[in-house]
Amino acid sequence: MDTRVSVPGWEPHGDAVLVAHVPAGLDRAYLFSLPRDLLVDIPAYPKAGYSGGKTKLTHAMSYGSRVPGKPKKPSAAQGYELLRSTVSGYTGLRFDAGAVVTFTGFEKLVDAVGGVDLYVDERTVSLHRRPDGRHREAAPGGGGYVGPQMVYEKGERHLNGWQALDYARQRYGLKNGDYDRQRHQQQLIRAIVAKMQSESLPRQPDRVEQVVGALGDTLVYAGGPRIVDLAYALGGLPADRLVLVGLPGEGVGKGSGYRGEQLKPVGRQFLTALKEDRAEQYLADHPELVVKN
Repeated sequence: MDTRVSVPGWEPHGDAVLVAHVPAGLDRAYLFSLPRDLLVDIPAYPKAGYSGGKTKLTHAMSYGSRVPGKPKKPSAAQGYELLRSTVSGYTGLRFDAGAVVTFTGFEKLVDAVGGVDLYVDERTVSLHRRPDGRHREAAPGGGGYVGPQMVYEKGERHLNGWQALDYARQRYGLKNGDYDRQRHQQQLIRAIVAKMQSESLPRQPDRVEQVVGALGDTLVYAGGPRIVDLAYALGGLPADRLVLVGLPGEGVGKGSGYRGEQLKPVGRQFLTALKEDRAEQYLADHPELVVKN
């Protein structure tokens, strides 16, 4: 989530929404993203004083995080509850566990596992960072940033925490904008899983607790089995059995009338197949949805 921690009382936004589905056999998993601008029905959430409405998915985290009487102290855990309900309603899937991580937390996670190895599948120029990792300065009068830019060239790369976070945030200048960013985020998640598996970390409860402890309050774990139990259960799942799925979408409205994104039928039908335990066959029939790198 994007918290803008430098702004007091800033309501968190769901900057990236990823869903992992693990069939009962625990021998494979599917990871897909939902566009943060996906136009969805957000249900009423009395706990935050929200009456419900149809708007972009990213706002579910914001609306749910509001704590009546405490306008400067939003709750990420509450935000997650409403986001989960919204995604469950849209996909038809039941969620057993979930987590919210801040930008800082994601950076810490990557550093805690010693960085990740990733194939950068398209040249990506950073909007936010300089080559030395420092943040670029805001342009005079607003409207962007100035100064040298970090560039992620195509090919095999080793990324540390700030590089992984920066790479995961970029969408401008990419051919398919946010949809390319979603693919890059999924690839990073798989790279983190691969790094953990290479060190047998999921089967070492003390090491798992050490990594989680390093994240501190930048991680909110919401419900389900304990993280150490979840990690151990999935510890035998090879990273190459984590199937990345790209769901194509398109804009609703244009120009000043733009309202958000919607998934194309082939993407919506994948969600139905997933719910009915037909994902493997569906992807065999629609191989274009499988992310290759």
